[in-house]
Amino acid sequence: QVHLAESGGGLLQPGDSLRLSCEVSGGSFRRYVMGWFRQAPGKEREFVGAISRSGGPIYGLDSVKGRFTFSRDTTKSTLYLQMNSLEPGDTAVYYCAASETGIYSEYVRGRGYNYWGQGTQVTVSS
Repeated sequence: QVHLAESGGGLLQPGDSLRLSCEVSGGSFRRYVMGWFRQAPGKEREFVGAISRSGGPIYGLDSVKGRFTFSRDTTKSTLYLQMNSLEPGDTAVYYCAASETGIYSEYVRGRGYNYWGQGTQVTVSS
């Protein structure tokens, strides 16, 4: 059974940086396209972006380009989300997800993700 576990959330101030981690177990990390999503209170879930099997980034939100970076460490079966210059609008529960099929037309739109983590809260407030 594939299990995804996010960690690293917290309470930050505007302008701070934070790195989220997502450890994958029970599956073959190398095979998955990995994505990040977020959901703010009262809002629909958003596709933040993804990283392909080869490490290529896909951004789902223009608002995070230049501030957020996706990376993956195959040796640790871990996905990372480096968030810089955090803004109050980044406040949300952040989820990682894995796409086993890795169909490009799907995962670049935030679709086709088979496995999900439980989420980690990120709060940005002054």
